[in-house]
Amino acid sequence: MPESSSPASTAPDSTTSSADSTTAASTSPTTPAEATAPKRSRRGRPGYDRETLINKATEVFVSRGYDGTSMDTVARELGITKSAIYHHVKSKEELLHLAISRGIRALDSAVETESLRENVTALERLQLAVRASVVILIEYHHSVTLLLRVRGNSPLEREALEARRNIDAKVRALVEAAIAEGGLRSDFTPGLITRLLFGMVNSITEWYRPSYPVDPDTIAEAVTTMAFQGLEA
Repeated sequence: MPESSSPASTAPDSTTSSADSTTAASTSPTTPAEATAPKRSRRGRPGYDRETLINKATEVFVSRGYDGTSMDTVARELGITKSAIYHHVKSKEELLHLAISRGIRALDSAVETESLRENVTALERLQLAVRASVVILIEYHHSVTLLLRVRGNSPLEREALEARRNIDAKVRALVEAAIAEGGLRSDFTPGLITRLLFGMVNSITEWYRPSYPVDPDTIAEAVTTMAFQGLEA
């Protein structure tokens, strides 16, 4: 933005060279407004930092499908250039990794925390793990949805599938412990119970939207109640 004209008493005379004028302008004191003005990034679209980029790209992958979405499509949907995306990530696969990693870490941490809880029964630990998984799934809705849709078409996707199996194994261990303690019926196998529990929890990705008129804690309570107590009044 051009600087304001100086008062006549301090303006250079007509013999001052253009180079001297440029030097004088460049060394003039910074005004208070300039000193406090926020500095704008020279790369990408304002507001699209790394985290925002990952969030928006995750939504695009979920809505269009990862395999069928090019970086051109991501850039167009976000309204930025591909170079702005490559400022933050090296490839579409890295973007996928960042998109699903947050959901994996959050789910694994929640299940692990409840699995190690002390002074409660195995059944209570299982119930707490299921409840926490629902809350995490809603909080990281797009990330977990993307995680559930990978099919092992690349080393990264196979790694994600392995991470999912590890989480499944932790829940199955809780199911086995609850059966051994007598907290769950033993006529159903641990594998079947685990699949049914995850089937109920994971189905939330198909219908939940941020505008849904029920808060996450209430949904988590409903899922846990249905899974372990049924719907009888």
